[in-house]
Amino acid sequence: MVKRKRPNTPLGDGDSAPSSVGGSGVPSPVGDITVEEVKEEKRPVFKASDFQHSSKTSNKKRAWRSLKQIVAQERAVQWGEDFVHYSTIDAPPSFKPAKKYSDISGLLAKYTDPQTKLYYALAEEFATIRSLPMDIAAGYLALRRANNPMG
Repeated sequence: MVKRKRPNTPLGDGDSAPSSVGGSGVPSPVGDITVEEVKEEKRPVFKASDFQHSSKTSNKKRAWRSLKQIVAQERAVQWGEDFVHYSTIDAPPSFKPAKKYSDISGLLAKYTDPQTKLYYALAEEFATIRSLPMDIAAGYLALRRANNPMG
């Protein structure tokens, strides 16, 4: 005959009957401690008992706001000169080089045409760029804000 182990039940399951020794029904000396006393002992000292988290107390959901809405709201309020908010944050320039995209297809460009200074990603785009008139190539450069004189 195989003995089966009884599953361990934690103290907080609502079973307030005193424990017994070996299942014999005889109360053990530990049976005098109630479940509430055990819970009070395990409560951390550093936590305030009357603390209510703000998200748990309010039933109202917080609406998601876009950056445009946040900046518009900040402009409406008079802020002090030394107050930092979204519209006054200046970031330093990036150490990574700027990504170059093809002026024709918009794909990530690995190549630059030395004659027109247009970016391209594929050989077919290079053939298209070479067949373009100079004024259209200058228009592509103006769209990219690369107003370098061609030459």
